[in-house]
Amino acid sequence: MSYAYVIAPFLAWLVAGITKFAVNCLRTRRLALDQVGLGGFPSTHTTVVTTMAALIFFKEGAGPAFGVSLTLSVIVIIDALDLRKRIGTHAQAINQVAKTSLREKVGHSPLEVAGGVILGIGLGCLCNQM
Repeated sequence: MSYAYVIAPFLAWLVAGITKFAVNCLRTRRLALDQVGLGGFPSTHTTVVTTMAALIFFKEGAGPAFGVSLTLSVIVIIDALDLRKRIGTHAQAINQVAKTSLREKVGHSPLEVAGGVILGIGLGCLCNQM
């Protein structure tokens, strides 16, 4: 059995998180510790599921396992683009009405998700070489 399947999701999470932190620091021109966990470029969830789908494809081809991983990836991407954005919109409305401080930046832009897909494919290819 290849340990790449076990290592890949953790590697994807780590690389996406470090990349996101670096991008946030460059964008804000400061140490952006307050931005950790608030979305951004690239989408970590998208990176993780795409890494696994790509790894399965590179190791096993377009079989049933790849079909399942691709289906999960599409669900996560739709969630990142649509559902989580709607949650952020609801949080804004609740914050205005109830004077609370719910987190409003929840979803991702298409560019942030695309970055996660590209990074995930690259990491899947890298993990396939392990």
